[in-house]
Amino acid sequence: MKKKLFSKEVLRLNPEKEVDKICSRIRELLSRQLKRRGLVVALSGGIDSSVTTALAVKAIGTERVLALLMPERHSADNTLSLSSQVADHFGVKKNHEDISDILKAVGFYKRYDRAIQRVIPEFNRDWKSKLVIPNVIENKGFNVFSIVAQSPDGEIIKKRLPLKAYLEIVAATNFKQRTRKMLEYYHADRLNYAVAGTPNRLEYDQGFFVKLGDGAADIKPIAHLYKTQVYQIAEYLEVPEKIRKRPPTSDTYSMPQGQDEFYFSLPYDRMDLCLYGKNNAVSPQTVATALDLTPKQVQRVYNDIDTKRSTTRYLHLPPLLIEKLPQINY
Repeated sequence: MKKKLFSKEVLRLNPEKEVDKICSRIRELLSRQLKRRGLVVALSGGIDSSVTTALAVKAIGTERVLALLMPERHSADNTLSLSSQVADHFGVKKNHEDISDILKAVGFYKRYDRAIQRVIPEFNRDWKSKLVIPNVIENKGFNVFSIVAQSPDGEIIKKRLPLKAYLEIVAATNFKQRTRKMLEYYHADRLNYAVAGTPNRLEYDQGFFVKLGDGAADIKPIAHLYKTQVYQIAEYLEVPEKIRKRPPTSDTYSMPQGQDEFYFSLPYDRMDLCLYGKNNAVSPQTVATALDLTPKQVQRVYNDIDTKRSTTRYLHLPPLLIEKLPQINY
């Protein structure tokens, strides 16, 4: 395969046709299977939740969509304003649920601080922090997470995390996604709505979600779309330009953090092409030429994709039964 046959153009889609397909399927699932009258979307101000909101509006109308805005103490300063702008832009009802008090009640902030203090004893609630991993393109060994912390006076400390501290940080942070999902289903239940999930294909494939947190939903309208394609849909549906130009972020930790710092091997546009190549048996040599990488670097990304699929399989599994039960026919 020549370079000209493998480029970002392999991810080019017909936005109008794709939107029509998704919206038709949303209407069908709501009426025939879920039997719910509307959709709840957790709106963060990021590209995925914004596109999911736009698709919901296109499919069933503004009056049957509820956007939930659920920032907390660690959220970026502009999270609430951006999500509000998106809700207003598409004309949907919005409900602001600051989850800081709930997180405080379950001890999230204390548990999180205590886990970091295992490696940075002076860390406290006045500091900011984030988790990072080495770039798989440059790193030939095992990926080991580190904590980056910033003191109130601007000092930056970076420490490798032992497994126990890492697991405690992640376990505590997962309170955020599970708290938000609890509120999503509260509002869905009171309105007889379904919950729309917001993962794109890259996140869904690679397990970048919390089980029974942001991984829980009744419909996942964009889980089949590469993130590059989500941006194409965003432009077609006229998602505000400010959202479309905003760098992808997890908005989970108090320091600014790109998804490629925390989880993915590469920025989303290059990661999409590697995932597409992996899914379609495109050789590392061909992908490397298109991305200006070496075949060995692409092979490391391929290996990382396999590793994440294996280690996050648990997230995709339904509850496991000891004995197989007869299938219920609906």
